[in-house]
Amino acid sequence: MNPLSDFPITQKWPAQQPDRLQLYSLPTPNGVKVSIMLEETGLPYEPHLVSFETNDQLSPAFLSLNPNNKIPAIIDPNGPGGQPLTLWESGAILIYLAEKTGQFLPQDAAARYETLQWLMFQMGGVGPMFGQLGFFHKFAGAAYEDKRPRDRYVAESRRLLAVLNQRMTGRHWIMGEAYTIADIATWPWVRNLVGFYGAGDLVGFKDFPELTRVLAAFEARPAVQRGLTIPARS
Repeated sequence: MNPLSDFPITQKWPAQQPDRLQLYSLPTPNGVKVSIMLEETGLPYEPHLVSFETNDQLSPAFLSLNPNNKIPAIIDPNGPGGQPLTLWESGAILIYLAEKTGQFLPQDAAARYETLQWLMFQMGGVGPMFGQLGFFHKFAGAAYEDKRPRDRYVAESRRLLAVLNQRMTGRHWIMGEAYTIADIATWPWVRNLVGFYGAGDLVGFKDFPELTRVLAAFEARPAVQRGLTIPARS
């Protein structure tokens, strides 16, 4: 019996390999967190493109999996106890995959909580603030004559970059020598800020040399290079 057949989302996105973890996503900063993690761990999975251009995220099929209508989301047919597990929110998915595979989350309790601390720093600060800056700099908000909203997010993004730059001084990765889910969550957003959003000059990115160094190391990882393009856009 197909363990995924009871999930309505599989009617819109049929699983060709139902024994594999199913990823419903788009290559945005939040989306590629999970595809990069899956590529890094080597866990078999099947990606499905959720297109914003056709409002796939608002379809009844997608909402049946994630009522918050955001990507990414997953179904793991081999979840805890051998039962299918559905999960959304990229941070929660990263923690789940780290624990499932025993990778990229320290076993030592203190280091584990410190890693989760930096993951939450990304989830609660870096992602939302950089995203708002992108809206006011690149998208519809750029047309607003009043630049105070944009400048608010510029200042807060620059503050967050300074925090991260200080953390990276003398470190290879956020947790030091160990590459973790904190890195997988954070660096796609830094990349997006200076790349896709084109806000590097606006936030003075050149003032944060540690971030330039670590971002280059992140982008050089083969699993990152693959994950940044998954799911492939049509």
